[in-house]
Amino acid sequence: MKTFRTIWNQPGTDVTGMVARSDKVVNTCEALLGGDVYHYHSKFMLKDAKIAAPHYWHQDYGYWYHNGCLYPDMMTVFVALDPCTKENGCLEILPGSHKCGRIEHNPIDGQFGADKTRVDAIKEKCPLIYAELKPGDAIFFHSNVLHHSSANRSNKRRWAYLMAYNKVSNNPVIEHHHPRYTPLQKVPNSAIKECTNFTDMSGKDFINPCKNESLVDGYKEK
Repeated sequence: MKTFRTIWNQPGTDVTGMVARSDKVVNTCEALLGGDVYHYHSKFMLKDAKIAAPHYWHQDYGYWYHNGCLYPDMMTVFVALDPCTKENGCLEILPGSHKCGRIEHNPIDGQFGADKTRVDAIKEKCPLIYAELKPGDAIFFHSNVLHHSSANRSNKRRWAYLMAYNKVSNNPVIEHHHPRYTPLQKVPNSAIKECTNFTDMSGKDFINPCKNESLVDGYKEK
């Protein structure tokens, strides 16, 4: 069985949107990327107990490069909604691998994964770490960082909320199912706790995988 996911392009005004627009998230991304950013997309990754398959080694920019983003000035914020452990398929990361540049990605068992020979060589230089997290913990990582997750063989689910950001100066040069630059209205951190909208998803622009072949089986999209 596969990991389930729900993807949307605009942050919206619900509580997930408050997180994606919060000063502490957006300002951290801008400090790390060295300039203004906009919300590229967000998603829930739902890896249920004993059914979710592994996600092979890849770089997010391995996909986003094909979306017309000329530079890897992009990043992901991974927020744990459940405990993330080795047993339930936490992220596995090669720190420093973003310095290796974009790696070729090829079809692997219905996914789009990084070249295995190159990944094995990079592992010798960038030793693997397991990103074991508690609910509410977050990881900020560059779009060229190699990462993957193993299957969930435990009796506990592993759900996560991911937010992707692109630098304003890296506006995509082609039309794609993810947006070009759209102004991002930041909110104070207190807006997360104060938000009472848990059900109105207006304006989030959810992606329908039935209408976009590049989303099927994760082949060209993360």
